[in-house]
Amino acid sequence: MLPETMTVIEVREPGGPEMLAPETRPLPNPAENEVLIAVAAAGINRPDVLQRQGLYPPPKGASDLLGLEVSGPIVAIGENVTRFKPDDFVCALVNGGGYAEYAVAPETTTLLAPHGLNPVEAAALPETIFTVWHNVFERGGLKEGDWLLVHGGASGIGTTAIQLGTAFGAKVIVTVGDDAKAKACEALGAVRAINYRKEDFLDVVKEATAKHGADVILDMVGGDYIERNIRAAALEGHIVQIAFLKGSKVEVDLMRLMMRRLTLTGSTLRAQTDATKAKMATVIEERIWPLITQGKYKPVIDSTFPLAEAAEAHKRIDDPAHVGKIVLTT
Repeated sequence: MLPETMTVIEVREPGGPEMLAPETRPLPNPAENEVLIAVAAAGINRPDVLQRQGLYPPPKGASDLLGLEVSGPIVAIGENVTRFKPDDFVCALVNGGGYAEYAVAPETTTLLAPHGLNPVEAAALPETIFTVWHNVFERGGLKEGDWLLVHGGASGIGTTAIQLGTAFGAKVIVTVGDDAKAKACEALGAVRAINYRKEDFLDVVKEATAKHGADVILDMVGGDYIERNIRAAALEGHIVQIAFLKGSKVEVDLMRLMMRRLTLTGSTLRAQTDATKAKMATVIEERIWPLITQGKYKPVIDSTFPLAEAAEAHKRIDDPAHVGKIVLTT
């Protein structure tokens, strides 16, 4: 018997972590082609921070609650759901609503949790894996033998990109903010971790690749990194932008882009269509899930917090010292 109400985390008004507070709401009902999940754990991601700050409104029709990925057992299914049944333990990419005791998810972006992972690890998968797969492999075209440069190597996205890039035969270089993070990234498989406070990543990339450059660059920094990425890229390289922590408005000389035949692209995940995400989910289940069961990829967990302490969890993600994912538990 399901309860009529649940605890959720609401944003009282745009601002800092202190604006997150527990509240009570009615349980959502799964619509056609949706499942209802009793949330065991919910991953925290940078878009949650932007939404908390009032800078990233949810798409039309999505929940106003934060939370883009969850894990837990299915407790109810909507009409026409065929892949899942109650009690299946799953992880899911959602458009919002993850910071709650129950969340609805599209059947098409819900996946059986990989064998061998606990609920916290399973909840840390969807947002980062969908993001890395789409941007590094689909948009960036990373292939075996390529050089991959990842900015923000110790983040959830970064630690995922290191492991997946390595698993598929690429050579990964990352930038990080301190030596401890550098060691953590190299332990995950990065061939070189650059402490950007001590070294210029452009010089290191040229040296490490014997002046070849990076075939694919995944950047969430922006700002002055954009011009330097263009200079660090290999001939026919791909630069993929997924965030702009240092700003999106810059002045760059695009002559090198033209002369080196580079591709400068980018994307956001949340705004893409359900059909596009469904295609990603199918490929991810086929290509990534086996790597998890083989022990070639495992999400890096920085810390966990009870759902009611979401404000403390957001203080942690705002702390540049964190490495890997931060997860809420119910």
